[in-house]
Amino acid sequence: MPNFDAIALVLSCIGTLCWIVCFWWMHRISSRQDALLEELHDITKRIEKLSQAEHDLIRDVHPKVGEIKEHVEDVREAVSPKKS
Repeated sequence: MPNFDAIALVLSCIGTLCWIVCFWWMHRISSRQDALLEELHDITKRIEKLSQAEHDLIRDVHPKVGEIKEHVEDVREAVSPKKS
């Protein structure tokens, strides 16, 4: 019969080594996720700046767009055939 204490010791060592490898692997994945989240955060900051600039431009142009829309509707009414 094999020595059960020796087998238990070997299995404990293997389990400990597997835990260490798993911990290292999770740390590596976590580091990559942190880097990716940092990059996404930078991208969202740039998108927010661009959106704010676009919003400001639209706010400046909006009154003019309303006037153009009114003129287009006036022209549409003048050009459209009258219903009988």
